[in-house]
Amino acid sequence: MDPIYHYDSVSKALDELNENGFNYDFNKHEDVILKNPDKFEIKHIYRYEGESNPDDEAIVFGIQSKSGKKGVYVAGFAANSNNETTQLLLNISIKSRSRRKNQS
Repeated sequence: MDPIYHYDSVSKALDELNENGFNYDFNKHEDVILKNPDKFEIKHIYRYEGESNPDDEAIVFGIQSKSGKKGVYVAGFAANSNNETTQLLLNISIKSRSRRKNQS
């Protein structure tokens, strides 16, 4: 997994990811990730924290399938917005980090 990037807004993160070929909307097709999580790798993670309101927090995942399809998944990060797909993507991210530490 590549580093976590920091942008001024979610839209700037999405614009840059789009420029790098991450243009598939996994929010519309999250069932694909849920059915086959082992076929996806998180390449980028961006977390945006609102300045004054915790409900403004979001996380943007740049995801690539093993077949090469690149896309994004955007999730709210408030306690009440954590869904099954978001948790699965966070687990994939954590596993990826663990593997890298073990390889060092």
